[in-house]
Amino acid sequence: MHTYLFDLDGTLTEPFVGITKSIQYALEGLGYDVPAADDLRFAIGPPLEDSFSLLMKTQDPALLAEAVRLYRERYRVEGLYENYLYDGIPAVLEQLKNTGAQLFVCTSKLRPVAEIVIEHFGLSGFFSKVYGAEADGTFNNKVDLLAHLVKQEGLRVSDVVMIGDRMYDMNAARQNGATGVGVLWGHGSQEELIAHGALAVVQTPDELAAKLAELMQEAA
Repeated sequence: MHTYLFDLDGTLTEPFVGITKSIQYALEGLGYDVPAADDLRFAIGPPLEDSFSLLMKTQDPALLAEAVRLYRERYRVEGLYENYLYDGIPAVLEQLKNTGAQLFVCTSKLRPVAEIVIEHFGLSGFFSKVYGAEADGTFNNKVDLLAHLVKQEGLRVSDVVMIGDRMYDMNAARQNGATGVGVLWGHGSQEELIAHGALAVVQTPDELAAKLAELMQEAA
């Protein structure tokens, strides 16, 4: 029986408005030029520190920490609610849950914030647990996060399927020996997902459900 790990941003929910506005808020607060929202799409997926390092052209830990603090100051209050659930996602989760499979959230987002988002959209009942980054920077890297999840839950990695929209999800799966399935309704391209190890790439939640059913049948 497969265990399914779902990325959050760009896979379960569309966070574009909340993330980009919160990045703009942080940059403005620090006196930096503020890019247009569309120029910040690249920042949906990677760790915040990496995105701010590129935007601010710095690796100064204190400055990056302050940027992240300002981002979270806005995101916790407003940004996480400037978000919507992708159509068809609850049906996919219900179908998987009905097979008896275990489902987890595996996200680079701060874990307590991810838990609020999952609860806000009524998805808590589908997931055994939410795994994410910690406030001290632990598990910012999704490769490490997925490895931690597998160890904590006592999973057989060959049974694990990571579902996400960016290369970080596919890299985490590939480097840990899990299967990666990419989705195209988020913020990554088919080329990106395949280049970083996706076994399959799907365009809609219905296609995702069909592909996961196919993988389950092959493993039976």
